[in-house]
Amino acid sequence: MRLVAGAPVELRAGGATAVILPQQGAAFARLAAAGRDLLVPVPPGADPNTGFRGSFLMAPWTNRLDGGRIVVAGVEHRMPINRPAENNALHGFLRELPWTVLAAREDRALLGCRFDRAPFAGSARLTATLAADHLTLEIALTNGAAVPVPMGVGWHPYFPRPAGTRLRAAARVAFGRDARNLPVAPRPSSGLSGSANALDALDGHFAGWDGTAEITWPDGAVLALRAAGAWASNLQVFAPPQAAVLAVEPVSHAPDAANRADAAAHGAMHVLAPGETLAGSLMIHWR
Repeated sequence: MRLVAGAPVELRAGGATAVILPQQGAAFARLAAAGRDLLVPVPPGADPNTGFRGSFLMAPWTNRLDGGRIVVAGVEHRMPINRPAENNALHGFLRELPWTVLAAREDRALLGCRFDRAPFAGSARLTATLAADHLTLEIALTNGAAVPVPMGVGWHPYFPRPAGTRLRAAARVAFGRDARNLPVAPRPSSGLSGSANALDALDGHFAGWDGTAEITWPDGAVLALRAAGAWASNLQVFAPPQAAVLAVEPVSHAPDAANRADAAAHGAMHVLAPGETLAGSLMIHWR
């Protein structure tokens, strides 16, 4: 594969295509198979971190930090607030940074990123491998700080959601949310059963997830997700009423787990010792 510095990376396998944007947080601008868009595509030149399209990585935390607050080694840090109406720091900052293509071939790419924004310092690696009927993502987040630091990582895709789309995912706990979209009132749950109505305006967090989910589109096409490692226990699901999209997000911890004991009880951030790595993987299979 011929690489051009800063240019999108295009993977191909059989009739499948994936386009990654290294300079825009290693976001996916496209994932398609047999001419069908499996992710809502990002228009050329558009920002994948705005609008309901493509996918992006969330790190070194996922979802929301109340007031941007996180305490490390007894010191309180405040991350920049990027959701001012809620007073929340949302989705981490690795999606804002340029990534480097470390290796690439026709069907596989390895990208890396270094970061240093106190209290977070370290490196991340993403491996994307495309086959004719599936995409595999492998993520590794390493603490480069001199002290233990809580970290987290997730993947935030936007799949098409035509009327009648169904989602099935088993979990043991579901959270409510308050007016600022922070997690409250964890309760026993069986997850999502596949009802199309269950997705209406849903923005919810599920813990005790079994690492599998299945999206069924009205024409019978199926997209199956199987997570492992750090991505196999917590799931965020977002189906905004104003857009026909569905975000099924494997994440390594519950929202605002750094500040809420009831959230941390069902998905704490991973406290990484200096040099320690948090790793997860996800296979997305289509048929």
